[in-house]
Amino acid sequence: MYIPYGRLAGIAHISGGEKAPDLTGIVKFYLADGGVLVVAEIDRLPQTPTGIFAFHIHEGTACTGTDFADSKGHYNPDNRPHPMHAGDLPPLFSVGGRAFLAVLTGRFKLSEVVGKTVIIHDNPDDFTTQPSGNSGTKIGCGVIRAV
Repeated sequence: MYIPYGRLAGIAHISGGEKAPDLTGIVKFYLADGGVLVVAEIDRLPQTPTGIFAFHIHEGTACTGTDFADSKGHYNPDNRPHPMHAGDLPPLFSVGGRAFLAVLTGRFKLSEVVGKTVIIHDNPDDFTTQPSGNSGTKIGCGVIRAV
């Protein structure tokens, strides 16, 4: 896929955990003028009442532990309230278990998040509750790698 905003510089391969073992996807990070373009293509999201899934960058460096516990909390180097964390991203909207998202963000540089994790939660983010928007269980995870 050609992205007119910049060059591909990072990638995270998403895998599901115990609560969504079939979940799979890819998140690509493109360098862009003034920011990073995040493009997510996710497949096999579980059926939920809303079909909306919170989507964040977390500070941890591994997709291990029960419910991806080692991914830790939201990436928030400036200690800001939710939803102003550097790692807060718009939600994923499922259509038949598939979701696509493209967002240009200036909240972080790619070099700051390489090695960190991308997380999909089983609830929508309410953009209010501290510290993570009442987003529920972590159901998908991938580590951001430089390309």
